[in-house]
This record gives sequence, C-alpha cells and structure tokens, in this order.
Amino acid sequence: MNLFLCCLLAAAVAYLLGSISFAVIFSRLLDHDDVRLHGSGNAGMTNMLRTYGVKQAALVCLGDFGKGILAVVFARLLFGWAGITVMDGGYVGGFFVLLGHLFPLYFGFRGGKGVLTSAGIMLMLNPVVFLCLVPPIVALILITRIVSLGSIVAAVIYPILTYVVLTLQGRPAALDTLFAALIGVIVIFMHRSNIKRLLNGTENRFSRKPKGPQPEQPSAAPQQNVQNKED
Repeated sequence: MNLFLCCLLAAAVAYLLGSISFAVIFSRLLDHDDVRLHGSGNAGMTNMLRTYGVKQAALVCLGDFGKGILAVVFARLLFGWAGITVMDGGYVGGFFVLLGHLFPLYFGFRGGKGVLTSAGIMLMLNPVVFLCLVPPIVALILITRIVSLGSIVAAVIYPILTYVVLTLQGRPAALDTLFAALIGVIVIFMHRSNIKRLLNGTENRFSRKPKGPQPEQPSAAPQQNVQNKED
C-alpha cells in the first residue's frame, strides 16, 4: 500500500471515528434529550456537566479523549504495516479525528470544540508535552472555574511547549510544532465566542451542581389573553 492510500484510509477511519459524538449519544440514551438544545448548544463535556451532571460528563470525557488516542494508534499501525516511514501516520489520524469531532457526519455536522479529543491526540504524539501541559491547565480551570479559559491557554501554549520539549530532547521540532500550532489555531477558532465573553467578563463558570434542562416558560401573550377573558 502506497503513501496516498495509507493517508486516505487513515483519514477516513479517523474522521468516522471522530464523528461519534458521545455527548449527543449519551444525552439521548440516558436523558432522552439532545445536549445541543441546552446551554451553549455545544456537544461537549462542559455542556454535559452543566446540563445533566457528573456521570454523563465523565462518560463524554472518556469517549472524546479515547477516540483521539484510537485514531492516532490506528493510523500509526496502518503506516507501520505498510512499511511507510517518511512521516508519522499519527498526524493524519489526529487531524481527521479532530475534524470529525468538530463536524460529525452522523449528527448534522454539529459537534464539540475539540479540547478533549486534542488532548488524546497530544498524549499519543508527545506524552512529555501532555504531562507538562495538562496539570497546570487543570489547576487553572479549578481555580477560575472557567473551562474555556483553560482550553484557550492550553491551545496557545501547546505549540510553544512542543518546540521547547523537542529542542531540549535534541529532536527535530519543526513538523511537530507546526502540527501543534494547527491544532491550537483550530481550538482557539472554535472558542471565538468564548473569547468575546471572556473579554466582556460574561463567560460562564462551571458548578458541580447540574442545572438541568430548563422548562419552557409561558409567554406573556397567553397570560394577557387569560386576563382579558377574565375581565
């Protein structure tokens, strides 16, 4: 199998894997609902936590993180089986699983923002960078209780840290840094509305207590009609 066919197969499998939106699946299975109808409208862990609680959020966390890992592993195994060494198949698997997560084929191309899936990709591509980046970002989120802030800061630091770590290890850093920058730009772009709210001081903070789907409130017009009838 040549390089083009390997890239094509790895991309297709990774995209289809990424298109499995665990937030939508678990909200439908466990709550007979669609998480995208509530809160931020995002099919991700944070909106699941706010809307349904810790259990559903944990399941989504494992699913989104895991599919990033699986896509990179599959692509690397495929490239290894084909004897291709000119590039790391993990880049192909990582990029397209993220693309599938953002624009899932099975759910109307409305997905999440890619943070957990990117973390799974990062872990497989460079575990040292993952271990250096994740603990301080988790601490930042716990202190500020703003998930989007931690995600944006991580996206900015990721390529910088990648370059520093690989340089200190004496390894070529250009390709990994470019890929990390690409992932970072995508994550920041997906958080553009969060950035506006952060600048305005109106960004939501997470709480341990789920809010739950809010019932629809009766409109003012029907109430007025009732009053008119009573009069």
